[in-house]
Amino acid sequence: MTRVGLYPGSFDPIHNGHIDIIGRAVKLVDKLVLGVAIDTGKTPMFDLDERVAMVEEAVAPLRGATEIVVQPYQGLTTHFAHETGAGIMVRGLRAVTDFEFEFALTAMNQQLDREVETVFLMADPRHLAIASRLVKEIVLLGGDVTKFVSADVRDRLMAKAGRD
Repeated sequence: MTRVGLYPGSFDPIHNGHIDIIGRAVKLVDKLVLGVAIDTGKTPMFDLDERVAMVEEAVAPLRGATEIVVQPYQGLTTHFAHETGAGIMVRGLRAVTDFEFEFALTAMNQQLDREVETVFLMADPRHLAIASRLVKEIVLLGGDVTKFVSADVRDRLMAKAGRD
């Protein structure tokens, strides 16, 4: 039986904290689906095609024994998990505030689909402060995000901020 995991997110943009979680998640499953949310209720800086391309490039070095699929999705994450055959949903936790939100989300997801188990991976301490929202804000305010994202993502952020 193939263990399929789903790591959903807006990935706007993908950062080193995401990559850390993905790198550890591939050790737990035979196939990892990275679900790039189309409509997250947020206004993304990058359009869907850009976010998918950034995720594809970022995970290229992680491809190996575990199959990694990058796929956009819209609607309920539990429905997407069912469509992809994922029995495990991977979520990253940085702080207590993440836990409170994720705890409530997991409880709701269990009511929607009891077949999907949520697995929480704690953020590496080096990545505790990284959030996509903060990375975008730093770039827009003229700061350097080199230690938070790949060179490709940094370049894309700089171009979006008009700092290329």
